[in-house]
Amino acid sequence: MDRAIGVIDSGVGGLTVAHELMRQLPKERLIYLGDTARCPYGPRSEAEVKQFTGEMVAFLMEKQIKMLVIACNTATAFALEDLQKQLDIPVIGVIQPGARAAIKTTVNGHIGVIGTEGTVRSEAYPNALKRIKEELDVTALACPLFAPIVERGILTGPEAEKVVNDSLGPIKAHQRIDTLILGCTHYPLLKGTIQKAVGDHVAIISSGEETARETSTILDVHGLLYKGDRTPRHAFYTTGDLEIFTNISRKIFNSSVEHLESVTIEHAVI
Repeated sequence: MDRAIGVIDSGVGGLTVAHELMRQLPKERLIYLGDTARCPYGPRSEAEVKQFTGEMVAFLMEKQIKMLVIACNTATAFALEDLQKQLDIPVIGVIQPGARAAIKTTVNGHIGVIGTEGTVRSEAYPNALKRIKEELDVTALACPLFAPIVERGILTGPEAEKVVNDSLGPIKAHQRIDTLILGCTHYPLLKGTIQKAVGDHVAIISSGEETARETSTILDVHGLLYKGDRTPRHAFYTTGDLEIFTNISRKIFNSSVEHLESVTIEHAVI
């Protein structure tokens, strides 16, 4: 089917998921919307997150997308179930795929989760993990300073290392954790700095690869895969600063995105 996959995120972090979707589904067209003007979503109330997510979805539904990927853990935690009921297209988030990947990886059953305040407060990851495997030991930690430094483009160097090391103290102190879920799509952009902080003995899980694999399966099951031969033209939208978005996207894709536009989405309704 020649309609695009819609991808939403609170900012630039979801570009890590978009990149994996483009890698695994090279003929599919993406329309990405990052709400960078109102990022981060983590400290916001559930009602605010649902409202902002709904406005992003309304924008993309006008583009006649065939599937929605919620590439924001906080939005997934608070809005996924409602959107799956409201929309007549497949909708997936990043929490279940991330949980499954962590369970495949852990050897001793001790899993750490780092995320925004909203994601950690929702207990979405511990619930998702224990629904699959009850006996897991799960330690969740909010890292509210991570998304803001990523949005500013500070991914390595002394400032990034200080923020990461200071924030991850409780995880580093839990010596039995062998697997760490990056429960925010901004965090893979700090992966090298995070790995250095927790040590090479800890396997780091970001949900992009598993989410892309699940997207491919769902498209196939619903008969929505594009079957032609093309090099797709993707579209990227942001509610915030174009320069910052461009700089981050260049680091992820190793090139500039083709179609990038700043938009206003407040008060849009599904």
